[in-house]
Amino acid sequence: MSRLLIVDDEEKIRVIIKKYAEFEGYDTDEAEDGMEAVLKVRAKDYNLIIMDVMMPELDGFSACREILKIKEIPIIMLSARGEEYDKIHGFELGIDDYVVKPFSPRELMMRVKAVLARRSPAKNAESEDKEVYRIDGLVVDCTARMVIIDGQRINMTPKEYDLLFYMIRNRGIALSREKLITEVWGYDYYGDDRTLDTHIKLLRSSLGAYRSYLVTLRGVGYRFEA
Repeated sequence: MSRLLIVDDEEKIRVIIKKYAEFEGYDTDEAEDGMEAVLKVRAKDYNLIIMDVMMPELDGFSACREILKIKEIPIIMLSARGEEYDKIHGFELGIDDYVVKPFSPRELMMRVKAVLARRSPAKNAESEDKEVYRIDGLVVDCTARMVIIDGQRINMTPKEYDLLFYMIRNRGIALSREKLITEVWGYDYYGDDRTLDTHIKLLRSSLGAYRSYLVTLRGVGYRFEA
């Protein structure tokens, strides 16, 4: 049974999420603010965290940053703010999904299920064979989940790695937006397809001098071309 940590300073929101989560068969725990969430993560193991952004003591973004220093746990952020800047900031920190309030509890549970499925060991088991791509000064090691640019190792968010690995494995092929979302986020992804555009922006920023390898195909999607 997967255990979820529900973090929100509004008790009524925690109660609603807890009700739907337990109906879906999840074990749940609660925290009223980011500081309490960090302390609980240090003491217990969780399979996923649902975290509000605006909270006293320690806001959601700061709590997320501290938690990911402790353990690599999938995080879904909740926020009344839907601006692209906030979403990009969250994804840069390493969160898995971003849900804008007010939200449908059923939709939230679908997102929880999708994130847990993507993070499951069975789906993410890596081949014993090395899978390394070298293009000019760009080295992409899919097996080790490592990217090196001009001799310098760079850090990216989990979804940036997934997106880059899929695109480089299918380099030279026109990939529709629907295809990328389906293959990288999962068949059961239930969210805003603008998330793809946000991650493409993040990935281009991470690739720096090699950002031109990600080609935009207007009206279609994207292609990795090198």
